[in-house]
Amino acid sequence: MAAGLPREERILVPGRLRTLRLANGIAEFVRDRLAVRGPLSVRVLNAHAADPTDTELLTVLGRRVPAGLLTITVEPADGPSASPLTSRVPLDLDRYRDEGFHHAMAEAGAAVLPTLAEDGEEWWQALHRTTTALAALDREDEARDLLDRARRVSTHPKHRATAAYATAMLLVRHHDPGRRDPREAMAWINEAIALTSLLPDPRERAFHLGFDLNGKALVQTRLGEHEAALRLVQAAIDLAERDLPGHPVHKAVLRANRAQLTALLGDPEGALADLSAAIAADPGYPDPYLDRGNLLHRLGRPERALADYETAMRLGPPFPEPYYNRSEIRYAQGDLAGALADLDYAIELDPGFTDAYVNRAGLLVALDDLDGARADAERDPDNPYLLCVLGQIEAALGDPVGARKAYESALERDPGLAAAWAGRGAVAYEEGDHEAAAADLGRAIELEETAEALFNRSLALRADAAGRPPADAHALLGRARADLRRARELAPEDEDVRRALAELSQPT
Repeated sequence: MAAGLPREERILVPGRLRTLRLANGIAEFVRDRLAVRGPLSVRVLNAHAADPTDTELLTVLGRRVPAGLLTITVEPADGPSASPLTSRVPLDLDRYRDEGFHHAMAEAGAAVLPTLAEDGEEWWQALHRTTTALAALDREDEARDLLDRARRVSTHPKHRATAAYATAMLLVRHHDPGRRDPREAMAWINEAIALTSLLPDPRERAFHLGFDLNGKALVQTRLGEHEAALRLVQAAIDLAERDLPGHPVHKAVLRANRAQLTALLGDPEGALADLSAAIAADPGYPDPYLDRGNLLHRLGRPERALADYETAMRLGPPFPEPYYNRSEIRYAQGDLAGALADLDYAIELDPGFTDAYVNRAGLLVALDDLDGARADAERDPDNPYLLCVLGQIEAALGDPVGARKAYESALERDPGLAAAWAGRGAVAYEEGDHEAAAADLGRAIELEETAEALFNRSLALRADAAGRPPADAHALLGRARADLRRARELAPEDEDVRRALAELSQPT
């Protein structure tokens, strides 16, 4: 939809990974084409001067197109085949922004800003686009320097408000979680709202104030104030519907944001209605399908979730998230081969997609491919989820000491990780320390109640009851029975749970 709108209404700037998606799409096209027409050899000149987007494309082509189909030779910068650089790509700032070419936009901004009159409309437009690109590239300090410079030269209310909004977003979205500061972000977003509330033109005010209210909702969300965030998004929607004709992308984004908050606050059907409205407004945009699929998955409607994930797969260049999400559904349905294929493809698309390695390693453990699982699990020794998988591998190999060490390393990094508590509890159970097993599994259940953890704690409690005085044993068996009843509520089709509950209900 955005392609047919005036440029001022195209508010969605593609994320940093957009160019990776494009490179993957091109690589698949090249691979499939060469499989039909035959191999190709390519010489690359002046690669040292390439834009990062081109460098990324060369990397993806080399990684994803078989060497028998495509040979890429990169000529040395000072070699005899090097050609002189006589011109640069034009400074097409509109295209860089619309396509998400953030490196090019940052470079272009640095080149063009000194040529423009400070505090003029063109200068502000270039500055905002440049700071957006820098933020996308994890260069927030440079973006903040530009915004601070702009504040030193301008008293223009609208532009200062936009700069305040951008500063708040830098603070609340910083790529380094340790440098996020939602409280300082609140001060900046309030300044933006104070300024945009005073804009005299109703349409201009509705647009900019709606942006700022939506930004403040994100700050409130980071502070855990979801109800306040929902009220802010609703205010932005009301403002747009009353005073802002057109702008369908802006309105669809607000409804999608309202969906996230209403789902968090316990109204999944309302969230589904908003996501469906966003999809109806722009059926060719993949992101809302992914969000709706995730919500449908959480609501236990896997077939509808699959349909949305597969629509998202078809609507644009390839990206890993829908395949990663589909793998979870396939795994739950017992399609381990399909789940593994989806995870393999997600990692092929983005080798830095850590969550996919976590799930693939766990799946490989289930498939008894412990060598493959270990290769994935040892990829990042500081990742607590991968450490949990490493604990599973050590336990499967009969090394309880190594397993406990892996789980404890995971807990050092993330004390709130339920899987690590459950894993350490399983190790304690196998070693015969049933009381410790029940305690660890209890902590796991406090963090994330699952039928599996409840069932395992019931086993630990039953084992702990053996040899205890009658009164203590009776209490422990009662707790085991309660765990099994709750596990049956969560997983009514689980035969192991039903069988264990029947056994424990027999008179002794």
